Amino acid sequence: MTTPKKTTEPKQDPLLASRQFACKLAQLAHDRHCTDITILELAQISPVAKHFLIATGTSEQQIRSVGNEMATLGKQENFQMFGKAGIQQGRWVVVDFVDVVVHLFENEYRRFYDLEMLWGDAPTIDWQNNQ
Repeated sequence: MTTPKKTTEPKQDPLLASRQFACKLAQLAHDRHCTDITILELAQISPVAKHFLIATGTSEQQIRSVGNEMATLGKQENFQMFGKAGIQQGRWVVVDFVDVVVHLFENEYRRFYDLEMLWGDAPTIDWQNNQ
């Protein structure tokens, strides 16, 4: 009697999975009229996260709504949310999915904190052509 072979699907590369999820989040931000959307790949330079998504919103309400929609998308895509901060104020909302950390800013806050300069060594991902 022979034992049937187990067929297992190959596991997806965690960095690729994180990148694809970040791109889906970027598309959601774009669809909700956020601007200046940037994805930084931190995997090779920091243990903080694999990717940062940074975007600018048009109003506090819009930033809060996009943050909440991203939390919902995370559940749908099986990316567990570690935490969410800034929802009440809506000026800088952080949605943390561990591998992907989303930063949604009002324009003034984005210029002040300038995460792109802070993480200037991180390569950017062309999210519009990477889905």
